[in-house]
Amino acid sequence: MTEIRATNVVWHHGHVDRAQRNDLLKQKGCTIWLTGLPSSGKSTIAFSLEHLLVQRGHLAYVLDGDNIRHGLNKNLGFSASDRAENIRRIGEVAKLFADCGVVTLTSFVSPYRADRDLVRELHRAGDLPFIEVFIDTPVGECEKRDPKGLYAKARAGEIKGFTGVDDPYEPPLSPEVTLKTAERSLEECVAQLANELAQRGLIKAL
Repeated sequence: MTEIRATNVVWHHGHVDRAQRNDLLKQKGCTIWLTGLPSSGKSTIAFSLEHLLVQRGHLAYVLDGDNIRHGLNKNLGFSASDRAENIRRIGEVAKLFADCGVVTLTSFVSPYRADRDLVRELHRAGDLPFIEVFIDTPVGECEKRDPKGLYAKARAGEIKGFTGVDDPYEPPLSPEVTLKTAERSLEECVAQLANELAQRGLIKAL
């Protein structure tokens, strides 16, 4: 799916550079990539951090796995190849958002290291900050939370290829941040990420 089929296309450089956009927004665009098992807390943390940042005067936006599958990626299923294309597409979108100067928060299971590494490389090649955040929540805790009842359906054989049940999750080997949501409150996790952004000089100190 990544084959380049378009011909005679050349990247068109605009008249506004990244530094000008960063100066306008008083922040630096970046991608915060939250990965973890289903129901680990990715979306809750991402939307809570977005809320905090906007309250403090920063432009932030969440690209959420379920939301993206309602539109951009609605033609993709959950096979390994479709999962890879799902992450490739959102990686490209996140890169554009980050280049625009937005603190971009992504909430995707993204179970395979190779797919996440590809997104990291996209950002590295574009000289854009990429912060991988491992939401390290035990599968038992995820099953207890499970607001959609998906683990129960997967255990009953009603859903096939469900990450954490009959499809593997490959945890990051060297994430920039690890959040253990079974041991820390939502507020503590959000504060840790906000402080990480400030320490890296991506936003002003909160």
